[in-house]
Amino acid sequence: MNDKSVVEQISSPKDLNDLSEQELERLCEEIREIIVSVVSKNGGHLASNLGTVELTVALHRVFNNDNDSLVWDVGHQSYTHKILTGRLKDIYSIRTEDGISGFPKREESKYDAFNAGHSSTSVSAAYGIAVAKQINGDDGKTVAIIGDGALTGGLAFEGLNNAGKSKSNFIIVLNDNKMSISRNVGALARYLGGIRTNLKYLRLKTRVERGLIKLPVLGNPIRRLLKSSKSRVRNLVYKRTLFDDMGFVYYGPVDGHNIQELEKAFVAAKNVNRPVLVHAVTTKGKGYSFAENDPKGFHGLGGFDIDTGEKISSSRDFSSVFGDLLSDMAYENKNICAITAAMATGTGLVKFSKSHKDRFFDVGIAEEHAVTFASGLSVQGMIPVFAVYSTFMQRSVDQIIHDAAMQKVHMVLAIDRAGVVGTDGETHQGVFDVALLNSVPNVKIYSPCYFDELEYALYSAINNESCVVAVRYPKGGQPYKPLDYSSSFKSFDLYGDRDGRVLVITYGRLFSNACRALERLKKDGEKACVLKLNCIKPIDIEAVKTACEYSSILFFEEGMKTGGVGEGFLCMLEECGYRGSFSLMAINDEFVAQAEVERTLEKLNLDENSMYNNILGALRRCDFGREKKT
Repeated sequence: MNDKSVVEQISSPKDLNDLSEQELERLCEEIREIIVSVVSKNGGHLASNLGTVELTVALHRVFNNDNDSLVWDVGHQSYTHKILTGRLKDIYSIRTEDGISGFPKREESKYDAFNAGHSSTSVSAAYGIAVAKQINGDDGKTVAIIGDGALTGGLAFEGLNNAGKSKSNFIIVLNDNKMSISRNVGALARYLGGIRTNLKYLRLKTRVERGLIKLPVLGNPIRRLLKSSKSRVRNLVYKRTLFDDMGFVYYGPVDGHNIQELEKAFVAAKNVNRPVLVHAVTTKGKGYSFAENDPKGFHGLGGFDIDTGEKISSSRDFSSVFGDLLSDMAYENKNICAITAAMATGTGLVKFSKSHKDRFFDVGIAEEHAVTFASGLSVQGMIPVFAVYSTFMQRSVDQIIHDAAMQKVHMVLAIDRAGVVGTDGETHQGVFDVALLNSVPNVKIYSPCYFDELEYALYSAINNESCVVAVRYPKGGQPYKPLDYSSSFKSFDLYGDRDGRVLVITYGRLFSNACRALERLKKDGEKACVLKLNCIKPIDIEAVKTACEYSSILFFEEGMKTGGVGEGFLCMLEECGYRGSFSLMAINDEFVAQAEVERTLEKLNLDENSMYNNILGALRRCDFGREKKT
């Protein structure tokens, strides 16, 4: 092989089989350098990818990618997989507009067996693929790669329970890095910790096996008998695990950074005609000291300086404002509880977790459980606040309906990352929460645009309401705010020239774009007004009556058109007998691709310029209509 670069000579996984141990070691170093370089510029998931380099190399060396399928859980650790499967040149475009995705994507490569982006899906998906192969007479292997954090999700256990009864080979690789995004919590984390650290039984097992192999005639039969026996003797020598009890043959723990040891385990797993779980222990952030020392901080991030590890500074954002507010309120109100699904850092709850330890609950990656758990807290008089990204809130809709809203419990859903989020792409866009919650009775929704409005909405949700209240706010900092605007903190506000003929209606951060558009129109001598909805469910009938006074209404919504606020507002307008024109700009029946937030809003016609042109067009039509009548 060429001494200059090993990675450049890998055009497909088959090329890995020609590498020596020394070249494999160098390959892993080169891959880590590429990942650090790319993420420092494009942002993305760093620590999780650095921790799975050797694991990925070993998988691709053992399994035949023309017939076998690798299914990555979440997929935020698949950068090495992308590099080894012909996407080395494309890796520099990752998470950019028209570039490759930061997650596995079937449309992108034949080597991506299943799309991912959310946690705990791999076991179920991979088992489905394995069963389909068996039905079709395909002898290809199927491997699910799941992290210990993702294993806290209920769906993972549903998959394990179902797959464990299989009578054919199905392989799960547990990538155990001792944490997910936040440090792992709960009984499973303690259980895996016990397996990792209890090396005495592993040494005993190895010594017994070696001793039996040396015994003439009877050694191997006794060894096989011990493996198949359910007796106490068998359990003493071959320690049973939870995975054994669920029907899996358990191999591990294996050093997740030792390619040779990993390969031995994978080869053994392939040759067992039963479900197998290989437990690999890895170090998150491996090879980059800053990420190793701070795996949480270097999990998902924007750009950073490679030499110093210093992250690009960002101004105060909605998540931190929310977290500070909730922590301060909890000093006064002892019934407030905070819940996170393994996202304490991302949702701004670190301060609360330290100041109010007895009322802070990290339930792991289990959004469904979080909502029902919160409902249980609520019926006993507590006020639970579940902080969750919009994209992950989707997973708990049934519990919101059945366990919360239907029982009329009081809880707060602090919906972070509401609206488009940019480069994480279609799996993470927060554009469905409004449409999903809009049809649920006993749910109220606030959508603040500014920090002071978030403060009011959160205070009101906790102290003035008795139902399920969603407070949704965007990713990032506070958007542009006109100097002459101040919120009334009522259900809606009017801003601009109220005697104009065109009314813009919007909510959330799009109000900022509407204000900029109005400022440009004012310079052109044009008049328009903005009706800003602060509470988007229920819609205040007075807002509808106010809108009826205008000849033309333009509704801009950073969410799905079907089931959204705009559709509901239009129905209420018709019920009030409105006869003017109404246009709704929202997201049509499509998923929103990755791109920077501003570029995404531009493509969706929700940016300042699009608003300006749409309002100007409405004004011209009003002028034309008036001239025509005269």
